[in-house]
Amino acid sequence: MNLSHKIVHAAFPPAYTGKSIGVAVLDTGIYPHPDFLYPSNRIAIFKDFLHHRNSCYDDNGHGTHVCGIIGGSGHMSDGRYAGMAPECHLIVGKVLDSNGNGSVRHILQAIRWIIDIRLVYNIRILNISVGSENTDVDEEKSILVQCVNEAWDSGIVVVAAAGNNGPRRMSVTSPGISRKVITVGSSDDQKTIYYNGVRINNYSGRGPTRRLVPKPDIVAPGSNIISCSPPFFSEQGGYAGRSGTSMSTPIVSGAAALLLSKEPDMTNEEVKKCIQMTATDLHLPRNQQGFGLLNVEKMLKNSHRYHQPD
Repeated sequence: MNLSHKIVHAAFPPAYTGKSIGVAVLDTGIYPHPDFLYPSNRIAIFKDFLHHRNSCYDDNGHGTHVCGIIGGSGHMSDGRYAGMAPECHLIVGKVLDSNGNGSVRHILQAIRWIIDIRLVYNIRILNISVGSENTDVDEEKSILVQCVNEAWDSGIVVVAAAGNNGPRRMSVTSPGISRKVITVGSSDDQKTIYYNGVRINNYSGRGPTRRLVPKPDIVAPGSNIISCSPPFFSEQGGYAGRSGTSMSTPIVSGAAALLLSKEPDMTNEEVKKCIQMTATDLHLPRNQQGFGLLNVEKMLKNSHRYHQPD
């Protein structure tokens, strides 16, 4: 996370840490890493939709990495690899297996679970660093898009990855094709990375959607992001580097948690607009950069402009 801190963590007040904000993560699970347990346990609830195990686990490492980007405390690294919102609490659904694969059925079950428990755990944000090629003729009628739209309509800020199928047009994956959700691309995808063992660059999914909706909405760093890792995947004492829009997405989710800790009455529409309108223009095509690079400092300084109190 050190690279992300340099770019998006410029100088926001330390008072905003995501405290009391619930962030849901649907992924490969979560390893009980010290950065989630100290100085206090912030794994609020874990549910395994694949094997129905009760204790937290992650047999891939992807979900733990994503959770660390959102809300790791940096305990094991003296704060060097702290996440975006180090005092938020995490609600984790395991929907992907040890290979990072999953079924739409389990993802749908998990999204509906999140909707059902959102008030109990103050779930304000749902991070989905999961994507699949959409095969529906009318993509907006796909069951996955409809389900994330239900989550959005319930008041949750849904943040989804643009996917790693770029640079061709219309390569944003589902559910990032939903016009409602905040779809996140990578701001540094020109760097060469290894994804599923394949050497790629210019990987970030590009819009528009088949309905010609411009996507992504925002970009954030996504190449060699260092975050929490289970011991068997760690490269450097409990941490590892990973790349892809899966890493960009939780940076934006964590930023949304900071914003909501400052402006707890903001609606999800206001959160989306604030993130978009305060982004830094990279002068790239709209369907590559969205509104630009996430700018946390500007977002927090100008949040009052995008919030209409009741």
